[in-house]
Amino acid sequence: MTVTIKANQFATVDNGTRLHYASAGQQGQPLILFVHGFPEFWYEWAAQLPEFGRDYFAVAPDLRGFNLSDMPADLSAYKAKHIVDDLRLLIQHLGYQKAIVVAHDWGGAVCWNMAIALPAMIEKLIIINSPHPYLFMQALANDPAQKAASEYMNWLRKPDSEVALAKDDFALMDGFFNGMGQAPAIWFDDATRAQYHDCWRKGLSGGVNYYRASPLHPPTAENQGPLQLHLNPDDFKVNVPTRIIWGENDKALPKTLLDGIEDFVADVRVERIAEGSHWIIHEQPERINQLIRRFLTE
Repeated sequence: MTVTIKANQFATVDNGTRLHYASAGQQGQPLILFVHGFPEFWYEWAAQLPEFGRDYFAVAPDLRGFNLSDMPADLSAYKAKHIVDDLRLLIQHLGYQKAIVVAHDWGGAVCWNMAIALPAMIEKLIIINSPHPYLFMQALANDPAQKAASEYMNWLRKPDSEVALAKDDFALMDGFFNGMGQAPAIWFDDATRAQYHDCWRKGLSGGVNYYRASPLHPPTAENQGPLQLHLNPDDFKVNVPTRIIWGENDKALPKTLLDGIEDFVADVRVERIAEGSHWIIHEQPERINQLIRRFLTE
């Protein structure tokens, strides 16, 4: 059965945010929500929507600040609680009380928070290369290797980082995908590059504002970041069946971030892909689909 993607759909949710989304499958089937990261948009899930639209209502929104969704000017609008609220209200707007959630990178950060705060709304959680927030906070505060690996976050937090990102036809942005010091990415071909450039031309401030609004970044003399946080680990427990896919060749988010995950998630299983980078979704889309399928039937 061939399932086509329906793009250019919009929902104005009850907090007033207008979200763009793409979907595949029929509304009324069980909802599976795919949540992208930075610097991506709904198209990150172009290989997943038709596959899961066969037996689910598969929906991939643009998060606020990205592509065709609203891009608030106020920095405080990019705090995690507001993004969680967008997803909560989108699920309800689509006519559902809960969803299976698949999330990557910043989408994963948001959905970890959603699973902690609103467990009844998530039937199953599938995270791809996105650390649990408490473990990430601890690593940023105490692990020199993680501080160094995450130094790009402080650069993105600087004023006008979006100007530098857009320079020379998004040369730095292309570099995020196309190698990051490794061999050029086969998946980032001319057609895919054109899709991303079209997205980025709509604005980059929203995406970098996720970094600016977050307390999770390497500490600096001017901003202590996680060193200012005095959080209770018991407040970060996840009571949702969770499966994690981790490309272990991720230069920014190393596999050590998984150490201790069982202390925070009671029902968790990790699938490690040794050769996979941060962009494992693009590198091995069929394998990702197979793993998601397997998790959904467990």
